[in-house]
Amino acid sequence: MANKMRDERATNLGSAPGSVHRNTDHSSLASSHANAPVAARSTSTDVDEFLRRVKEMEPPTTTGRGRLVFAMDATMSRQPTWDMALALQSHMFEIVREIGGLDVQLVFFRGNGECRASRWVTDPAALARLMTTVQCRGGFTQIRKVLSHVRTESERQRVSALVYVGDCMEEQIDDLCGRAGELALIGVPVFLFQEGHDRAAASAFREIAALTRGAYCRFDQGAADQLRELLKAVAVYAAGGRQALQRLADGRGGATARQLLADMTRK
Repeated sequence: MANKMRDERATNLGSAPGSVHRNTDHSSLASSHANAPVAARSTSTDVDEFLRRVKEMEPPTTTGRGRLVFAMDATMSRQPTWDMALALQSHMFEIVREIGGLDVQLVFFRGNGECRASRWVTDPAALARLMTTVQCRGGFTQIRKVLSHVRTESERQRVSALVYVGDCMEEQIDDLCGRAGELALIGVPVFLFQEGHDRAAASAFREIAALTRGAYCRFDQGAADQLRELLKAVAVYAAGGRQALQRLADGRGGATARQLLADMTRK
């Protein structure tokens, strides 16, 4: 209980399925550790499929600021590679800060029904700092809560995209698909990055991506550079659609964006 109290300045999404409780601050959170399966290497096929799925999406509206929810599984199975995952995710926040025009919210789950969301922020550096204080705790996945939360947020004000990072899935896939379908109806794509080789997770993540016209890709430490570029492309797309991607493609190191833009143009 004492450890949990340290996290009260983050938003608890509640223990009841789909319930949402909000907060207006974003500070530190708390801890745990454990063992997990070794991640399978990301393949070029995974990345090609990811880019193909992104190209099929309609560009988000460029009026106003884009809004991106970044959600992550912080259960015990991710502990062995947590530092690597945090580095990748922090890099995405750096990219968001550089391109501007994007509000970001961090969501994570862990432990016994703990699922929290930060406030929406215009300075992603604040979320990057917050994310480094999150530590893993034992518990089951709570992807259903994440999907329901994003639906509720988008009903208040359009959410451009959801990025989810996790390694497993311990829920009813039909239930998750139902929630994903609700996001599809309101035009919120889900980009899912899987760490590891859990088959149930891969099946569920692919289905959620297909339903929402998002994309799915595996990642591990060996594919870190490639995944950074994919995260960067998603953030740029969420912020400004094709025009922002074009600017990224024209810049230094924009190979992934150029490939994505070419695929979208052919579509």
